[in-house]
Amino acid sequence: MRALELLAPARNLEIGIAAIDCGADAVYLAGPAFGARQAAGNSLEDVKSLCDYAHRYGARVYVTLNTILYDEELEQAFLLAQAVREAGADALIVQDLALLRFKELHPDSFNMPLHASTQCSIRTPETARRLREMGFSRLVLERELTMENVRRICSETDAEIEAFVHGALCVCYSGQCYLSAHLNGRSANRGECIQACRSRYDLVDSAGQPLKDAGKNLAVDRTLLSLRDLKMLDHLGEMADAGVMSFKIEGRLKGLSYVRNVVAAYSDALDRIVNASRGRYCRASFGVSRRNFTPDVNRSFNRGFTDMRGLDRWACLDAGKALGEQIGIVESLRRKGGSMEILVRDCRTVLHNGDGLAFIGADGRESGFKADVCEGRRIICKPVKGLRQGTRLWRNYDTAFEREVGRGASRMLRSSLIFKSSVIAEGCFRIELISESEDGRRFETVREIHSELARDRQRMQEILTAQLSRTSGIFIFDPVSIEGELPMLGAARINALRREIAEGLDSMECHRRPILNLSAQTQSSAEGKSLFPEVADYSYDVSNAMAAEIYRRGGSRYVYPAYELSLKGISPRWSDSGPAGAELMRSRYCILRELGYCRKTPAYQRLARQNNLEGGIFIRNNGRSFRLGFDCALCEMTVTRP
Repeated sequence: MRALELLAPARNLEIGIAAIDCGADAVYLAGPAFGARQAAGNSLEDVKSLCDYAHRYGARVYVTLNTILYDEELEQAFLLAQAVREAGADALIVQDLALLRFKELHPDSFNMPLHASTQCSIRTPETARRLREMGFSRLVLERELTMENVRRICSETDAEIEAFVHGALCVCYSGQCYLSAHLNGRSANRGECIQACRSRYDLVDSAGQPLKDAGKNLAVDRTLLSLRDLKMLDHLGEMADAGVMSFKIEGRLKGLSYVRNVVAAYSDALDRIVNASRGRYCRASFGVSRRNFTPDVNRSFNRGFTDMRGLDRWACLDAGKALGEQIGIVESLRRKGGSMEILVRDCRTVLHNGDGLAFIGADGRESGFKADVCEGRRIICKPVKGLRQGTRLWRNYDTAFEREVGRGASRMLRSSLIFKSSVIAEGCFRIELISESEDGRRFETVREIHSELARDRQRMQEILTAQLSRTSGIFIFDPVSIEGELPMLGAARINALRREIAEGLDSMECHRRPILNLSAQTQSSAEGKSLFPEVADYSYDVSNAMAAEIYRRGGSRYVYPAYELSLKGISPRWSDSGPAGAELMRSRYCILRELGYCRKTPAYQRLARQNNLEGGIFIRNNGRSFRLGFDCALCEMTVTRP
């Protein structure tokens, strides 16, 4: 039986607990520093509190320490790694290989599993095997992989494989994006990304002229690099069969409502897969989520969805923000005093007062407004600039659904309970209670109770079953078995017995399911192994001497500094040179394919005849241009400095 893990993001302690309650098997969050989301740090006290809560259900907590590290930061990073381990974290998610070296040097004080972050750009079996051999027990795959690539990686390594299933997509291969650092020095590898991919661009030739087709501009002032959000809800079974064991939701900057809703939806989907697997799969943690809402991922923040399969559209070319669900078209607009009345045509959606609505204006930019009063297809709101008759409307905030999700959830552990009773003297009973939780904890207690024999045994049995089946703490007792001669017991006494059993079970550690390679030890000290190419260029993100040492010992004769160091003009003693002509991005996404002009099609030939493409194709934003490259053999696009 193979355990499947739903891994949820947590910006803070409250959201982490909510994720566990809604069905997550594990949670990932940042500690006080060095997480790849600068705005999502957490104190060690909160990390410990979340670990304590998660471990009650056999769930796990992973801490992100997944930025590249500079030499002067290594000591602080190592101390933090030890501190989160002491706080109860189950693994570290890391990018910088210096953490492997630290584990090698301190095997006793830092015996902690390390997960290779998606920032390690794991997209080939060769990279996967190398990282596993170095000592990573889990590999977090690149988001843009085909299912065939996922299947190959899973089949060629014994590491745990974790893959993203929902949330925002980086247009670039993870860990290989230098556009933000190039534009203003804020590095994505340091958790400082400015999200330049969500900006608006023109598609131009080498002279700066917009590309045209039939006399019309092909793409001017559009979000050409902004991808839709990933949604793999219908592909989880296929991913599990390929070998994925951890299904990761993106969103360490997302709010409470988003995490609750998305986690609940994916937890239900995994449960269906487990239930249909005939014992092949199980969930990685224990418990049942009792929710006060029905999940629907389409009603939480999203930029539209893609599964990055087939020929579906990957990008949201007209909006870098969420538009939500389409509700209809503006039929008429009328000013009424200081308000505006809107009638919506083809509206089949039930709108609510306070809903957030959005539209694309005549300038091609997204705008939003709040619906103050909604009556059927009639909306009353403050005057909205740029809204016209015939404009398509979307709802990106559903007040009724948000209230429903706000009611939250609780998580219960199922436990059996046997109530045995026997007469040991007149008016005296021996009561034995035996309970075993679904994770295997067992608690027994024996009590002597003075009471009369119940005159109506069936009625007393019904009362005992009803009271003992109620929840206590995090436990729900089902099934309940009643045996022997029954004393007359009131509800208060029965409830006290039930609470005693629950407290006894909760005082024990949860018997967590084993995770593959949990005790994997680093092998980075193995000499003579050619783990790396002769030249480790800037794309290997080497930013400190300790990581450089690992590369040299692994076979690299020349180790270039990370792009971030070269940008600052730093030439470390361990480096050989800096990047020349560096790619700022490489992606499986292609603007030409997205627009319908794949270079392998007649449409592109027509485009080439109408435009001067000899000097190349560029994207331009605020007077700055970047050259696009097209590696059609690999079906990849690059963005470089001109």
